[in-house]
Amino acid sequence: MKQQVIISEKLEQSLEQAIASCVHDKLFILTDEMTHHLCLPLIQDYSCMSGCCEISIGATDEHKNLETLAAVWTALGTAGATRHSLLINLGGGMVTDLGGFAASTFKRGIAYINVPTTLLAMVDASVGGKTGINFNGLKNEIGVFNPAQSVLLDTEFLKSLDDRNLRSGYAEMLKHGLISTVENWAELLRFDLSAVDYEQLQRMVATSVAIKEHVVEQDPFEQGIRKALNLGHTVGHAFESLALEENRTVLHGYAVAWGLVCELYLSCVKVGFPRDRMRQTVQFIRENYGAFVFDCKKYERLYELMTHDKKNTAGTVNFTLLADVGDIRINQTASKEEIFQMLDFYRETMGC
Repeated sequence: MKQQVIISEKLEQSLEQAIASCVHDKLFILTDEMTHHLCLPLIQDYSCMSGCCEISIGATDEHKNLETLAAVWTALGTAGATRHSLLINLGGGMVTDLGGFAASTFKRGIAYINVPTTLLAMVDASVGGKTGINFNGLKNEIGVFNPAQSVLLDTEFLKSLDDRNLRSGYAEMLKHGLISTVENWAELLRFDLSAVDYEQLQRMVATSVAIKEHVVEQDPFEQGIRKALNLGHTVGHAFESLALEENRTVLHGYAVAWGLVCELYLSCVKVGFPRDRMRQTVQFIRENYGAFVFDCKKYERLYELMTHDKKNTAGTVNFTLLADVGDIRINQTASKEEIFQMLDFYRETMGC
């Protein structure tokens, strides 16, 4: 099923149409502690939200777990949800991932709509049909492919978003630029994240989502070219998992940005990505994201975490690399020695 992605100019009208397109008996909305206070007030008085039952969960990725998922199932059941009910996920990637998985599995699946409120969720988590939770210390270990009926994108929500979460989402846009065209990539490097132009950002979000949609349409279940969207993620997820173990949680987009530094280095070494473009991208990341600091004693653990990545086959670490901007090379491998050299490059370049 192809999901409908709506770049919304008038959220009330867009939400009304999205809800009306899903025949349902009861309407539910999932929020977290942040979106309950900052975002729900923007839509709760819409006539289309009349009689809606709210389910609220803890904010941040540490709540994206089996316990929270069970709490959402329980709340749906207690409030009388049936397989004909409809769930709206109002929040960032954690809410859209977990809410999408809860909807996909409750009574073998109910319809859901994503209303992403963070830049990361708009350009990544809410689009493409991936749902899931973290499990056993690993990111998104349990989940299903099941697209939302509709995804409503309105950058009005971004005005209440803090700087760090805005930058987190922007890292996924940078990844989309790298896998598309030199023009998109160059525009992303020129954008001033310290003085955000929201009109320009809305246009760039639309472009970014279109890039992801185009890839997902070609390969909805990640058998081939959809792996392009994993650029930066093999190393990025390892950084996230290590940070979680060490109780210094990092935002997903920051981890992806640092992962891009590593995987662009591998792209240079293994498939000839232009060094000047790598340097420009790495400089942008260093200036806008700082660095994830670790020493060489962590190399073994990071390598071990990379071997758990879902894209791997038979324990061989699998990367998506680039021969140039838009020239995607999926299913690339690297030896342990090459991965350690990549981590050396990261620490030297990022000043760790």
